[in-house]
Amino acid sequence: MTCAKEMRKDLDDLGIDIGILFPDFFLFHAALQQADYAIALAKAYNRWLVEEWLGEDNGLKGAVMAPHHDPVVAAAEIRKYAKHEHVKAIYLPTAMVDPFYGHRRYDPVYEAAQETNLPVFFHSVTCIHPTFPFNMHGFSTLFSAHVMAHPFSCIANLLSMLETGVPVRFPNLRVAFTEAGIGWVPWLMMRIDKEYNERRRDLPFYKGRPSEHIKKMFFSTQPIEEPANLRDLAALISLFDGENSVIFSSDWPHHDFDHPSKVLQIPVSEEGRRKILGTNALRLLNLEVAKR
Repeated sequence: MTCAKEMRKDLDDLGIDIGILFPDFFLFHAALQQADYAIALAKAYNRWLVEEWLGEDNGLKGAVMAPHHDPVVAAAEIRKYAKHEHVKAIYLPTAMVDPFYGHRRYDPVYEAAQETNLPVFFHSVTCIHPTFPFNMHGFSTLFSAHVMAHPFSCIANLLSMLETGVPVRFPNLRVAFTEAGIGWVPWLMMRIDKEYNERRRDLPFYKGRPSEHIKKMFFSTQPIEEPANLRDLAALISLFDGENSVIFSSDWPHHDFDHPSKVLQIPVSEEGRRKILGTNALRLLNLEVAKR
């Protein structure tokens, strides 16, 4: 994808009014070991994003990259771009992150996100990493690695955030987990509630079930699960009130992108389709319906 004009045309062809732009190769940003180099790249990307892609009111919006290598610098980048009319989100990678995002070292990022009212998007990617939750070196095919890596990195970081009470400490923080599908969400909710009933002393800051906080989070469709019977997917969505928390994502222009028509095929209510294909994301991103 060479320019904003080309991207706009492609999204028009897909019937997409508003597109949120995320980095591509920087999905592996967490793999960079030199903090100063990683920070310089993030700052350069943010400048390029704003100058080259977000200069027009054409339905293209951007997610500013917060270099998690230094959360104080990341918070400064968030505040720097928060007032730009087309910056609508914060991007953080989930793969190869150490420590996980429940660690208090990331509190400056959450403080800045809550202060600026920008949602944080945790984005997954397939990677080779020697430690849990990846262990991808143990597989011999991309098939297996791709099945595991995307949901596992989101599960691990979400669980870490719940473990340290991030939703309690930052009650107005809005978060979304992207490119991991949605099938894992109800499983995790039921699993953590079972554990919580037995080990509440580990999480004294919750007054109710931890899963109630997951219901306030958002989860993107791509890569949407494809069961033989789509009614199974509709039933899965109902298990976590997904009609109010699932947001459509295309992953365009990657080869395995999802077309909006795939979501239209899920047998949820008509209102549910409208929410998943648009209004949930508008609410998450504080956006109005595009007028172009």
